[in-house]
Amino acid sequence: MWILFAFGSALFSGATAILAKCGIRNTDSNVVTALRTVVVLLFSWLCYFKALQTGPASVVVPIDKLSILVTVAFAYFVFGEKLQKRSTAGLIAITAGTLLLLK
Repeated sequence: MWILFAFGSALFSGATAILAKCGIRNTDSNVVTALRTVVVLLFSWLCYFKALQTGPASVVVPIDKLSILVTVAFAYFVFGEKLQKRSTAGLIAITAGTLLLLK
């Protein structure tokens, strides 16, 4: 069950970056910061600490860092941002390295 919380943490962490970018366009930065903090606190951190409580830190923490993958995916589908070949290779390496840590 801890692995679901770890992936939930990654998902919500990635989503907060996209929420921040959306909010920067038309909203006061203080309001965006407050909203992002609430989202991170309510979803990402609760998932993260629950995963750490029951799962191995050596696996939970790298899974949480997959938020990079989530952010890039959201940026691609929501904003149409493209990755360069070098960035794509780095993203694949990060993902592969994290997956290798899973037991």
